[in-house]
Amino acid sequence: MTKSLIITGASKGIGRATAQLFAGSGYRVLNLSRTDPQLSGVGHITLDLSAAQWPQAALDGITTFVDGASEVVLIHNAARLEGDSVNSVAAAALRSTFELNVVAASRLNQLLLPAMTAGSSIIYIGSTLGEKAVANTCSYVVSKHALIGLMRATCQDLAGTGIHTACVCPGFTDTEMLRAHTGESQEVLHSIAGSVTMGRLIEPAEIARTLLFAAQSPVINGAVIHANLGQIEN
Repeated sequence: MTKSLIITGASKGIGRATAQLFAGSGYRVLNLSRTDPQLSGVGHITLDLSAAQWPQAALDGITTFVDGASEVVLIHNAARLEGDSVNSVAAAALRSTFELNVVAASRLNQLLLPAMTAGSSIIYIGSTLGEKAVANTCSYVVSKHALIGLMRATCQDLAGTGIHTACVCPGFTDTEMLRAHTGESQEVLHSIAGSVTMGRLIEPAEIARTLLFAAQSPVINGAVIHANLGQIEN
């Protein structure tokens, strides 16, 4: 049996750790992103998932990769985080964030579903900000709320196919995205770590293991999984 993973945005952070884990767990892995992760056992197609024409450029490579697979796991990881607010976010910027964070996932689903058999899975990577919000992350917050809705629609629309779905919502994870958003401020990162009960940031490998569990567990279907080390509620 051939098990295949297609993941977006595996050049760094959670995506990179996930591609490595699945490749080491017997999956053939293909990454879709602008940057090649250059990982052993991980194939790559260079794509800008926010561009309008990317499906035409990727279709042949994707369909060839999953041809004959007994199980296909699709993980939607690629995302953009901007520092914007509800009183200033430009319409074009909001559309661009949605194109990558939500619309690309929907389009990729439609490309792959014909090749996905029972036992396959579609896993979305959300965020703790998919069900709450903080200031100055408007477009990201709105898109991650929408992604949970897309996962729930996926569950209902694929009833009877044997394909399961979940949205794993990481908390504050020690990634390049988080560090860039905080301006590499150690003070800010320390403050963030103090906002969870474990008193530290999440490691990308911890989220990768959660994603592997979700992909291999059909009982987890239509579920939002909070992987956040226990956030302290104020």
